[in-house]
Amino acid sequence: MSWKEIYEQWANEDTLDEHLKQQLDELKGDEEKLEDAFYAPLEFGTAGMRGVLGPGINRMNIYTVRQATQGLAQFMIKQGFDAAKRGVAIAYDSRYFSQTFALEAAKTLAYNNIPSYVFESLRPTPELSFAVRHLETYTGIMITASHNPPEYNGYKVYGEDGGQMPPADADLVTALIREVENPLTIPVMSEDAAQNEGLLTMIGDKVDQAYLAELSKVTIDQEVIDQMGDQLKLVYTPLHGTGKMLGEKALRQAGFKEFIVEPEQAQADPDFSTVKSPNPEEYSAFEYSIRLGKKEDADLLIATDPDADRLGAAVRMPDGEYKVLTGNQIGALLIRYILEARKKTNTLPEDAVILKSIVSSELATAIAQSYQVPMMNVLTGFKFIAEKIKEFETNHSHTFIFGFEESYGFLAQPFVRDKDAVQALVLLAEVAASYKKEGKTLYDALQEIFVEYGHYAEKTISLTMSGQEGSAKITALMKSFREQTPAEFAGIKVVQTEDFKQQIRKDSAGNTEKMTTPSADVLKYTLEDESWFAIRPSGTEPKIKFYIGVKADSDERAQQKIELLQAAINEITSQ
Repeated sequence: MSWKEIYEQWANEDTLDEHLKQQLDELKGDEEKLEDAFYAPLEFGTAGMRGVLGPGINRMNIYTVRQATQGLAQFMIKQGFDAAKRGVAIAYDSRYFSQTFALEAAKTLAYNNIPSYVFESLRPTPELSFAVRHLETYTGIMITASHNPPEYNGYKVYGEDGGQMPPADADLVTALIREVENPLTIPVMSEDAAQNEGLLTMIGDKVDQAYLAELSKVTIDQEVIDQMGDQLKLVYTPLHGTGKMLGEKALRQAGFKEFIVEPEQAQADPDFSTVKSPNPEEYSAFEYSIRLGKKEDADLLIATDPDADRLGAAVRMPDGEYKVLTGNQIGALLIRYILEARKKTNTLPEDAVILKSIVSSELATAIAQSYQVPMMNVLTGFKFIAEKIKEFETNHSHTFIFGFEESYGFLAQPFVRDKDAVQALVLLAEVAASYKKEGKTLYDALQEIFVEYGHYAEKTISLTMSGQEGSAKITALMKSFREQTPAEFAGIKVVQTEDFKQQIRKDSAGNTEKMTTPSADVLKYTLEDESWFAIRPSGTEPKIKFYIGVKADSDERAQQKIELLQAAINEITSQ
């Protein structure tokens, strides 16, 4: 069917949701917007789906949620009776229609005779991951659009290990979703009937308490917190999202007493009205925290994104101002502390291992190697870290002690199988307390790391290319790089090319070797001066991302290298 035929199908549907019908009426005559809403189904990938709210098959609404859930239900049924009966854990964040979408998913599952366990109110993504494992459900659904703008929402699917569904299973679910010809006609059970038949169970405090009990394992050196827990001054903001309740309880449980939750950003707000973007990697997200931090003379500012899986931080500098750290810098601070504290407390396993994504800083690798702990690289996406943890447990080959991604995702303890900002909140507070005991700030700690290991710097360039034209441009860019491997970049010789889609690593002499990582549409180039850059299209958004990493003997020189590589990338993408 053409987009116009699908639009007419929606416009003429008598039972169409009234809110969506009103929005559709407002779009009447605007062919450009209508085409974008109906030209293709909302993409469902390994990270689920994410999109703008509104009517249409390329939008997030109750019908696309039902369609995705119907595909998931059919997937579970195909796995057998026992899998389906284990059911699905469902959580949701503070965005528009999140609770509605969670219940629509539960009602769709109920019609398929699959039970669901839905949180009574908003909860973080990491607790959903924990709930899947704790309740032993077969899958999980998280309704969230992470740190996207207010007009977005999304739908993430988790496997029975608590990690995001692996690619092979996600492909099967996607195929089953596409078999649903008309999302408007998917039947659902009423909420009351689902509860009466035992197919919809509301959950909450008991799971919270179980999660918090596991969270106590994140603390490494309790003695440090006992000594400094009432002296470390911390400002925490959940950025109008899900982190407040568990974040406060987690800090108190660990022994931190002098923390303040930023009051204006403490309440859930789907408009995220005090920030330009609810993204803790952006300086603007810390505006309110910085103001409060200066008033309270805070040592550390921490922010979590709306679904509390990502954490950002700002540290106090010698002049009293605050510096917002990158995800790589937070990762370096956490890894250095974990290794040093575990060494001090004799809790560093002989088979310890740390995991990071292929586009995260090599500073983390240098730190791990200095403690004789291996660093393993995985593809971008925390599901690949979760897969490795599962592999270690199955083979008894390594003990996982930390994993991170440059995109502000951290995991210290594997009772969760996705990035967990609540864990990171408690752990980073412990790191700050340890350095404060020595009369130092986290800014001081970072400078010590740079002196010891070198000045590493990274930058991510994220380019949004919306609609059909944008999608085509992203495809063309990847094709061009793949077919014409550059011999040099920004005037620096390329010494190694890694094509993660074709799974081939090639050096400048033309020697090739087969890579063992799963296939993914990523290209990475290593340059003669140890700099590198990588290119990756987003799996859930109309974006293409360029990652840059450099090492130099000073921060000034590192920034110069970043600017040189960025200029070369800008020249290519502007054509």
